[in-house]
Amino acid sequence: MNQAYENPFLTASEAAASERALFIRRTYIHLAGALIAFVALEAALLKLPGIEKLIALMTGGYGWLIVLAAFMGVSWLADKWARSDASPSAQYLGLGVYIVAEAVIFLPLLYIAAYYSDPTIIPTAGIITGLLFAGLTATAFMTRKDFSFLRSILTIGGFVAMGVIICSIVFGFTLGLLFSAIMVFFAGGSILYTTSNIIHHYRTDQHVAASLALFSGVMLLFWYILRILLLRSRN
Repeated sequence: MNQAYENPFLTASEAAASERALFIRRTYIHLAGALIAFVALEAALLKLPGIEKLIALMTGGYGWLIVLAAFMGVSWLADKWARSDASPSAQYLGLGVYIVAEAVIFLPLLYIAAYYSDPTIIPTAGIITGLLFAGLTATAFMTRKDFSFLRSILTIGGFVAMGVIICSIVFGFTLGLLFSAIMVFFAGGSILYTTSNIIHHYRTDQHVAASLALFSGVMLLFWYILRILLLRSRN
């Protein structure tokens, strides 16, 4: 008689304290590893000969629209792999692919920040991002509140933001400080939502998927903080 497969892992909120602590530790270790890999890969890409030609190709005409579409597709696939119950190798493949995708899409913004702006802007954006991330993480863990209600807000907000970005590319208008500030709040909500899920809803074997979700939120937060600093430096 065939029996339905049952995953032996519990959600973090249901697991024993030792298992929950191990899951959380693994999640944040993987997040740290993803951030280090991103920095190393981005530094290598920015030093490649002729990288400015690739960046011009990415941002010229409708190139950025194509890049965004490809990034969305790769992100969906990477998240699917990272959440896979099939094998750990598929999960790590998803995380690795997503790190590469983030490094590529960040190229134009970091190229401008690195070579055409104040050299302190990138580290300043990194410090601000880290402090905000720490504050949001502390809020989620200290309150222990379930922020799953943010799911629908983030989903609708994500579609609206993507629509505005696509319209800005098609019709040629610039997204200013207000849009970037709104997106900082959106990224903060995403981090809060994911951290809450780590506490309450992720299974204890999903540390790779959890780290990918956190990495995505941190990268979005860093992107718009860096963009705000760049816009302010030009004024």
